[in-house]
Amino acid sequence: MDFFSLKRVNDKIKIIDQRKLPEEYVVETLETYEDVYYAIKDMKLRGAPLIGIAAAYGLWLALKNSEGDLTKEFTKAYELLKTSRPTAVNLFWALDRMKNFFEMIHSEKKRGEVVAALRNEADKIFEEDAECSRKIGENLNKFIKDNYRILTHCNAGALATAKYGTALAGIYVANEEGKKISVWVDETRPWLQGARLTAWELNQNGIETRLIVDSAAALLMKKGVVDMVIVGADRVARNGDVANKIGTYALSVLAKEHNIPFYVAAPSSTIDENTKTGDDIIIEERSDEEITVIKGNRIAPENQRCFNPVFDITPFENITAIITENGEFKRKL
Repeated sequence: MDFFSLKRVNDKIKIIDQRKLPEEYVVETLETYEDVYYAIKDMKLRGAPLIGIAAAYGLWLALKNSEGDLTKEFTKAYELLKTSRPTAVNLFWALDRMKNFFEMIHSEKKRGEVVAALRNEADKIFEEDAECSRKIGENLNKFIKDNYRILTHCNAGALATAKYGTALAGIYVANEEGKKISVWVDETRPWLQGARLTAWELNQNGIETRLIVDSAAALLMKKGVVDMVIVGADRVARNGDVANKIGTYALSVLAKEHNIPFYVAAPSSTIDENTKTGDDIIIEERSDEEITVIKGNRIAPENQRCFNPVFDITPFENITAIITENGEFKRKL
């Protein structure tokens, strides 16, 4: 892969501003935890695993740039970053991992040592995610046959993780093994992550794609030209219910109706043991303007009221299997 989602370069973090793809490939430098907060909140970077990685680095940046009390500065950054996005559990997982690590070491080390240790811990989270994504891909690949036509939704690829992705990881591994596969790419309104991001990165890697409007999926399934559906996840409840990009639930219903395997790919860090069912997951809602305006062009009447949930809940009963780096997830009732 000739592109990256996020990388640390010495004492700074570099990301691709994903809002500008595919027209522009713009690399932005994040130097403060506030930069990280706005990058997540404003969706310059997105994808549950990547949000967690960025937040971890944000806590390191907070202390690197601080001259005040370490605990106060850490807590201030932690509380702000926690409010950047509400649904993706990886954000809170990564923040809490860094918080527990900080509490364990900060009283025993000098200031510079604490900062360096936090940087190294964030590096570990990044490296572990890359390895995790590869394992997810290997596990998913077992279900992908030669000549499969796979439908995916939103972007759960290398742009959403440290490398490889979740849903797209299996596609990348299958491609490396020489399997001939093609991908139906849902455009994924309103941010068009499928059209802008998934199609872009799959094309970058030489994988055959066909872009479709979201509402075309039913027709494709009826025509028998979809062999499996693979999507990612922003949170998995203890009972196996999945929060993912709005439109995922509809795809699961269609797949069930047409007897098409429906797989969810996610790292184990996306599984929230504290959330019993999907009904307990907070669904983020964003502004009306995301629906009524595209790249500065209004496509709906002025003052049009909208309903803009970012995610929906797919019940476990609609899912063939949830695949993690450890294999198939076993839900707890």
